[in-house]
Amino acid sequence: MGKTDPRIDEYIEMSADFAKPVLNYFRKLVQEVCPEVEETVKWRFPSFVYKKKILCSMAAFKGHCSIAFWMAELMSDKTLVENSKTEKAMGHLGRIQSIKDLPPKKKLIEYLKESMLLIDQNIKVPQKKKEKVELEIPAEFIAELEKNQIAKDNFFKMSPSHQREYIEWISEAKRAETRLARISKTIENLTEEKSLMWKYQKK
Repeated sequence: MGKTDPRIDEYIEMSADFAKPVLNYFRKLVQEVCPEVEETVKWRFPSFVYKKKILCSMAAFKGHCSIAFWMAELMSDKTLVENSKTEKAMGHLGRIQSIKDLPPKKKLIEYLKESMLLIDQNIKVPQKKKEKVELEIPAEFIAELEKNQIAKDNFFKMSPSHQREYIEWISEAKRAETRLARISKTIENLTEEKSLMWKYQKK
């Protein structure tokens, strides 16, 4: 039997209402397809481990969810392979806002089984050097990061796609007050080292 992780229950509970059905659905499907899966939290996101290797992961953001398959670039589905080459897709299934946005259950099962097979065969994902992505970080946000070393360290440890989530949320604010409030909330979240997710809260 596999192992569940109560931190994932907490993560889902903290997620937006639209995300909860998606996360619960995918989590249950993973457990059904791979009974021996072990749940954990890596990089602050719910992850599923099979034979000590990451099988897949899921995440919830302010307006969408994302799902990633660790072996995506080696799988037979062309869309997964292409999406594995870019950060822009936010996961390998695009932006998910409801269960209807997910591929059919049969297709998801195929993805999971193929991922398991690749792990069974001990096939490793080729190591590749990631290009440094330059992001335009708002000056006000940089100023606040400089005042808080923990928040600064946590922000720059993130992948470019996760950094972009924060930057877009801050930048899309039309009013100066809203922008500053979002920067303050972002610094607060980044400082909470035990936080399981980023709580995007509109002011």
